[in-house]
Amino acid sequence: MPVVPYKDRDSSKRQQVAEMFDSISPKYDLLNHVLSGGIDILWRKRAIRELRKALAPKTPKRILDIATGTGDFAIEALALKPDTIVGMDISEGMLAVGREKMKKRGIDNIIEMRSGDSEGLPLPDNDFDAVIVAFGVRNFENLLKGLTDMHRVTRPGGVCVVLEFSNPRQAPFKQLYGFYSRTILPLIGRVVSKDASAYTYLPESVQAFPDGPDFLRIYQAAGFTNTKWIPLTFGIASIYIGHKRA
Repeated sequence: MPVVPYKDRDSSKRQQVAEMFDSISPKYDLLNHVLSGGIDILWRKRAIRELRKALAPKTPKRILDIATGTGDFAIEALALKPDTIVGMDISEGMLAVGREKMKKRGIDNIIEMRSGDSEGLPLPDNDFDAVIVAFGVRNFENLLKGLTDMHRVTRPGGVCVVLEFSNPRQAPFKQLYGFYSRTILPLIGRVVSKDASAYTYLPESVQAFPDGPDFLRIYQAAGFTNTKWIPLTFGIASIYIGHKRA
């Protein structure tokens, strides 16, 4: 059985994830930074630096940010000076917050926020120099299908970078993080967002996610080569890099 936000409903994981993010969208950015102590910002910056290295000496002209949410990862990708960034998400609530953010920053001419399903991207083949996703792939209903579609829209010679939560493997951090994610995180999330299910779903989805070497095997099955796994902050999060053959 897939891990879903609302266990008492018969709707698909995709529908439930969209509904969950619509519900928490007004508080999403605040909660992200509070619950991670702001370290999520550093993780995104590191992921973009790794993308730059993986693409070197080329620079990306077109970047796709999958499960863009309110567009924080897309904004970090501006450091690579692309011509265009397309941010895509299934949650209209998150996209609405993101569009307002881009307008306020005066970057809506570079970052375009679009509605779209990560497992059936409404995009042509070989369209982007780089595809990025932060904290989104564990929400895919079918991980292999989603990664395969990301490979499809990546240009030959392009790079995909995935930033995702993972499970710490070393004691005592494994135990400390387990207590925090199961007890403290849902409590704070419930108080701030008023959606208890959303922040109970988060640790459950991380626990069930095939991280580390298991993710690399699925990454490779989707078509990516020269894959790499970079654990961050004692293994709380990980960066995964994959290349599409030129």
